[in-house]
Amino acid sequence: MSADKRRVSSGMHCEIVGSLAQHVLFEFERDDQLWLSNGSIMSHTRHVEWSLQVPAGLSGALRRSLSGEGMSLTHARATSPGQHLRAAPGTLGHIRAWDLSQGPLLTTRGAFLAAWGEVDISVTVARRAGAALFGGAGLFLQHLSGQGTVLIQGSGDLLEHKLHGGESQLVSTGHLAAFSASVDYGIEAVGGVRKLLFGGEGLFMTRLCGPGTAYLQSLKRASTAKAP
Repeated sequence: MSADKRRVSSGMHCEIVGSLAQHVLFEFERDDQLWLSNGSIMSHTRHVEWSLQVPAGLSGALRRSLSGEGMSLTHARATSPGQHLRAAPGTLGHIRAWDLSQGPLLTTRGAFLAAWGEVDISVTVARRAGAALFGGAGLFLQHLSGQGTVLIQGSGDLLEHKLHGGESQLVSTGHLAAFSASVDYGIEAVGGVRKLLFGGEGLFMTRLCGPGTAYLQSLKRASTAKAP
């Protein structure tokens, strides 16, 4: 069976390739550039240069480290036309594109793969301490805004769930990959001693409230999946 290829609509030629374990093929013209998660490069042609940089400068380095994404990201740039680079997640799973014209995006630990365009990459503190400490999303979330495209990665299948205004969804710890900044989130106790002791979901689940979009991964991401 041939590999599944999906073109990402953007200013850069980019294809999501594969079915069970997807990766991304970027085709560069001179001076095309993008941000990548560290360790995601599979291969690249000779005239693609890459280095480690901190998107928000030194002031954002500490927050980035606390977010679990590491203090820096990989920055790649083509020095001549006709170049390409392949990038892959560190886990078996799927990749989706988010156009920032839809609004800013928040990603949980390990969900960010790549971004290009006039993209502002920073780290924000979770809105509610309870959701940060017990909901599984973490205290610090990566915040992506501006004009451009973001690629997110999810373990297993990556499901897009659109929430209407006032609509809510409960998500088990480890299954939330990313969500639009318009989504409000908190926590809700699982309730009942039997559920607590034998349900396997922990004390709380993350509560997402629309409007907005959430991306859920079918396989729980281990907390050690991405080292700082």
